[in-house]
Amino acid sequence: MLAGPIFNREAITSPRQLKHYVMRAGYVAGMFVLMYTTSQATFGWQSAQTVGEVARFGGLLFQIFSLVQLVLVLFFALLFSAGNVAQEKDRQTLILLLMTDLKNRELVLGKLFSSLLLVGVLLAVSVPVFALTYAFGGVSLAQIGASLAICTVTALASGSWGALVALWREKTFQTLAVSVLGTVLFIGAVEAGALFAGPVAGYWIGLLNPFRAMMQVLNPLGPSGDVFPVANILALLGLAVVLNVVAILRLRVWNPSRNLFVAPKEDDIDTSTGKGKVRTVWTNPVIWREMRTKAYGRKIFAIKAAYLAIFAAAMAFIVANPVSDGTLVLGMISMSGFAFVVIGLLGLLLINAQAVTSLTTERDLKTLELLLVTNITAKEFIYGKLGGIFYNTKEIILPPLIMAVYFAATGVLSVENVTYLILGFLCLAAFSAMLGLHAGITYDSSRTAIANSLGTMFFLFLGIFICLMLIIESRSSFLLQLPSFLVFILGGSLGLWGSLTYKNPSPALTMAALSLPFLTFYAITGFLLDNTLGVLIAVAVTYGFTTMAMLVPAVSEFDVALGRSSTDG
Repeated sequence: MLAGPIFNREAITSPRQLKHYVMRAGYVAGMFVLMYTTSQATFGWQSAQTVGEVARFGGLLFQIFSLVQLVLVLFFALLFSAGNVAQEKDRQTLILLLMTDLKNRELVLGKLFSSLLLVGVLLAVSVPVFALTYAFGGVSLAQIGASLAICTVTALASGSWGALVALWREKTFQTLAVSVLGTVLFIGAVEAGALFAGPVAGYWIGLLNPFRAMMQVLNPLGPSGDVFPVANILALLGLAVVLNVVAILRLRVWNPSRNLFVAPKEDDIDTSTGKGKVRTVWTNPVIWREMRTKAYGRKIFAIKAAYLAIFAAAMAFIVANPVSDGTLVLGMISMSGFAFVVIGLLGLLLINAQAVTSLTTERDLKTLELLLVTNITAKEFIYGKLGGIFYNTKEIILPPLIMAVYFAATGVLSVENVTYLILGFLCLAAFSAMLGLHAGITYDSSRTAIANSLGTMFFLFLGIFICLMLIIESRSSFLLQLPSFLVFILGGSLGLWGSLTYKNPSPALTMAALSLPFLTFYAITGFLLDNTLGVLIAVAVTYGFTTMAMLVPAVSEFDVALGRSSTDG
């Protein structure tokens, strides 16, 4: 078999684990909750009167399922493959695999398919749910097959990219950041090429954009008239093959790293002739290490440069597409606002990735245990980590703030609204950082911690997007829509509660998990009603309280962060 024994072992053992059963059942249950929420937002408490209404509902449901599933497989295939390989490198078990008689092909493809096993299983269990949309009407079997095929090849291409980056880079944060930024840059470059490279070249370049392919499936009466985009599927499959070929050829060139070497035998006689430069360590050695050393690798500047390149492209887009032209993305937000949302969400994900990997890397390298025998307090450790996170991500935090100031300078937004926007973003940045540390503290497995931390951020954003889309689709009173979204919101609260209180349950975290989705829904409706101050208050209260609910236990007397009981004196 191409994947070799690594995938065989994963395929035999992983499906037996309880979490696989829970994930499969939870994914199908989530799709049914989304189906119920869509029906309530579309029909309310009334039943459909005609076959045409049911068919329109089936078409809308298929569109939502397809778009949500495409985004899910794109993100989680990238996260699982990058995190899986990065964990092997952090624990230095990849070297052991390189010492075996495994071929490069078996190692690369084995790790890739092992990482994508859960994604493939979730795609498989979604088939019966998609079949229900065919029963409702408004969608053909060819569209369903095309949607699933696009999701499959997108997952394969995204996972191949994540595995390649993980085999190339050393630090986990670098792996996650390069994977996410590279994906965003690739999709942006492909879309720009499709728009500006001319009709012929633009067509061929556009084949590599999975979202273009999915929109073609969702709009069968469009200009192309092709329900099953074979060319797009083959292009994405070819991209995955190219990425895997590169990873296979470069595997033993990149690994083991040049930083790993056998120390030479030292003589008993000290042969040093001088004294090197001694650096002064601050009172808090944790924040000193975070700020004054290269704790996150030597190439982190490249990640910041890539993010700034995306920011520059977004600013150019804003200047070229002023808000006065009236164009709305998905009927809900202006083009300038959409550019800000993309930059802001990308920045929050990078902050969260920096936070969670700052702790998981310490654990994987066995340096966290060294802190147990020192007199470093929990406050010094947590505040030092937070200070280092914000210091190292300052180039990521500033661009959205600069964009907001630009909106005020050009009259796009009032000074009052820009103030609310900046304060709200800073609250979310603090929440992202603390959520990453909380996940790193809670979960002993680095891969689980990274998946829960970034997954929580991702599902929050995805839930907001789904709510916005359904609210605008229904076009009814906002107060009457709350009962329709109750099941969706309660499901989000339950998932958030399970993630936050997995290891250290507390009444504050339970209250935060229950209130955050409800107040987020209020913030969404307030945004659509132009109630800007209400949105800021809702965001500041709910996300600020959740941040404090995670922070206080981490710096308490019986600190959880270091796994010991200590007093701060």
